Amino acid sequence: MVFVGKPPNNLGVKNGKLALCPNSPNCVSSQSADATHKIAPLSFTSTPEQAITNLKKIIHSLPRTKIITESKDYLYIKFKSALLGFVDDVEFYLDRNAKVIQVRSASRLGESDLGVNRQRIETIRAKLK
Repeated sequence: MVFVGKPPNNLGVKNGKLALCPNSPNCVSSQSADATHKIAPLSFTSTPEQAITNLKKIIHSLPRTKIITESKDYLYIKFKSALLGFVDDVEFYLDRNAKVIQVRSASRLGESDLGVNRQRIETIRAKLK
């Protein structure tokens, strides 16, 4: 059985912001104000271009990932869980002014993700260093 769900229609960067997280706890965002959803943006010490290149290498090294949309300052990736095929939508926005990569990771279905979205971003953060 595969639990794909419908792709969200609110993804992308609008006025320097990624979409807000829903009220459910299965989403994290570096631009969220509340503690349930808040996660630190990804930092980098390289050039912005090298940071995006490094981020893409890390994403390609992770299982069951597919880059859906890519531009010089934005990545949208679909992650699929191994067991039941749950899909998470993950976005990265290179904020050149703040010199960080803003991130949003959200499950399409369900209420709780058992911390999977937060753990994924922290894994990527550790590999980006």
